[in-house]
Amino acid sequence: MNLDFALILVVVTLVTGLLWLLDIAFFAPSRKRKESQMVEEGFEEPKVNKPYWAELSSSIFPVLAAVLILRSFLYEPFQIPSGSMLPTLKVGDFILVNKYHYGLRTPVGNIKFVDNNEPQRGDVMVFKYPQNPSVYYIKRVIGLPGDEIVYKDKMLFVNGEPQNQTLIAQIPAINPKRLQVEEQLGDVAHEIYRDVNARVMNGGWRVPEGHYFMMGDNRDNSNDSRYWGFVPDELIVGKAVSVWMHWAQLLSIPDFTAIRSIQ
Repeated sequence: MNLDFALILVVVTLVTGLLWLLDIAFFAPSRKRKESQMVEEGFEEPKVNKPYWAELSSSIFPVLAAVLILRSFLYEPFQIPSGSMLPTLKVGDFILVNKYHYGLRTPVGNIKFVDNNEPQRGDVMVFKYPQNPSVYYIKRVIGLPGDEIVYKDKMLFVNGEPQNQTLIAQIPAINPKRLQVEEQLGDVAHEIYRDVNARVMNGGWRVPEGHYFMMGDNRDNSNDSRYWGFVPDELIVGKAVSVWMHWAQLLSIPDFTAIRSIQ
């Protein structure tokens, strides 16, 4: 079962906030009256302790509220779990996703309430998987609403225009199994992988209004819009903007030299 962390965070923040306000409004004045009464009765430095729930809520509510605001409206960290975006993003990369770039959305329900930029062709975008919105995916925006996308013989065509590819490297150099290629996607130049012996996946799609066509940079090893369709606007999470750490596995040493912007 996939837990909805955003919902859990909202609920816990709300509960601790209500307890904090309850203590301020009702219980704290009562404690002060008792302390004043103790002063009148001759006690020196009287102190009535907060109950445990009040102490806990006043301590953690500000932290939870700050995390909720940062995570919901500013930046959210994600870890890359698969190689579908190689060579741009590696397994174990930790990335920051700009949550306000495409407009502000509610932390629960993902309802947009402030407009900002629209996704652009070439953006690396995090979104909720249309077939299971509890799962997050990251791919590159290939098609915008109204675009005609054709993928033929491992070449990409957008509205009839081929997106130029330039060979960078053969991997390995002798008897290569993979090609590293620079693709010019509109105004955005980025690198992709193409497997030499992978089967050719041809197809054509017309992107409906309010939807986007997404593909992974590891073209022959990506589960993307070619297989399951389009991403509706209401499932957009944010724009991936930078890698802030690479941590290949639990027992390895985190690599902070991997810091870079995402192109």
